[in-house]
Amino acid sequence: MDDKEKRAAVLNRAEEWGVKFVRLQFTDIFGVLKNVAIPVDQLPKALNNELMFDGSSIEGFVRIEESDMYLRPDPDTFVVFPWRPHEGTVARLICDVYNPDGTPFAGCPRCTLKKVMAEAAAMGFTMNAGPEAEFFLFHTDASGRPTLETHDRAGYFDLTPVDLGEDARRDMVLTLEQMGFEIEASHHEVAPGQHEIDFKYAEALTTADRIATFKFVVRTIAQRHGLHATFMPKPIYGINGSGMHVNISLSKDGQNAFYDPSDKLGLSQTAYQFIAGVMAHARALAAVTNPTVNSYKRLVPGYEAPVYIAWSPRNRSPLIRVPAKRGSSTRIEVRHPDPSCNPYLALAVLLKAGLDGIKKGLTPPPPTDKNIFAMTPAELQAEGIGVLPGSLDEALEALAADEVIKEALGPHIYERLTLAQKLECEQYRTRVHQWEIDQYLTKF
Repeated sequence: MDDKEKRAAVLNRAEEWGVKFVRLQFTDIFGVLKNVAIPVDQLPKALNNELMFDGSSIEGFVRIEESDMYLRPDPDTFVVFPWRPHEGTVARLICDVYNPDGTPFAGCPRCTLKKVMAEAAAMGFTMNAGPEAEFFLFHTDASGRPTLETHDRAGYFDLTPVDLGEDARRDMVLTLEQMGFEIEASHHEVAPGQHEIDFKYAEALTTADRIATFKFVVRTIAQRHGLHATFMPKPIYGINGSGMHVNISLSKDGQNAFYDPSDKLGLSQTAYQFIAGVMAHARALAAVTNPTVNSYKRLVPGYEAPVYIAWSPRNRSPLIRVPAKRGSSTRIEVRHPDPSCNPYLALAVLLKAGLDGIKKGLTPPPPTDKNIFAMTPAELQAEGIGVLPGSLDEALEALAADEVIKEALGPHIYERLTLAQKLECEQYRTRVHQWEIDQYLTKF
């Protein structure tokens, strides 16, 4: 189907479903979903890439004097929201952001991912990704504001009556399925109030679109159950935080490029090089895959989150795990990303790091099959196992020194993203926190 046929199909479906409004969605550089709502009679104009918006009103986009931006909807992303609001049926289209001169906008995260995907395509590769996004469900107070009270006291894989969030999670799954998601798993996670819903892997751009949609749907359905869903990495001290493990594979000529039956682990040279690339750039990647001050409260020993830069086909403590399945299911699981990241930028930099490993023919260190958390500092040093950044400040320093990952982001996004992150670090550093009050107010 060519672009003209795709646009016609969207218009037909909108008419068939009685759509009244269309949300043109895109993300800012922080991954926050934005939308411009239009009445359905403006849809033909939108599909012809004729709709503009004020880019200066979006965080990290452009200055006032260069504010006009065009939204280019992707017809493949058209979907009707399964819930019916009062004003009539609503659909959405995910958009790329373009400059008035018809060039992709350098600050558009979706265009950034497409750029790195084109680099992979030039090498003959397509990236597939499958996320495992965790989130918390919390009660709201009488005014509708979120609290830190969890809705249950369930544990990993628990069922009702302990898991009181099961109704909400079931509705989320049903809604996502109605929107075209293929849900592979849905369960309660380790911490009270923590949940995970996994959906089938897809090509990288589709997966990034789905992560953005997933977060939007989860929060919407939670609200309808009187709950607040948060993808904050570590909302509560002393229990597990929320991660977003990303399963990655490359395909070439329709075959899984990570699989080699002649290798003792069943992994190809391409897979080893990709692993080595991710490990080589891991500290810089963290500024994008773990982009907030709070992200580093999750990346600490003792809560199942990775801290050390290592890989293993067996245990779950390193940065990269290689799940057991082989053949067309051969993949790696990168375990440090968290769901506060911008999915387009996170997948872009992960792909860029892996491609760099392939281009340079990098070799990863031997796999680490023992529990890294139980190793002494001397043992870690002897095996050459590095450590992920302990703070956003550290991650930003690593990113500043990594030209490959900076190239993936491009100067516009790199400068605006890191400027905002440095401001966040400074605001956090200068605030007086409750822990300090409790610790020092009566002591001194």
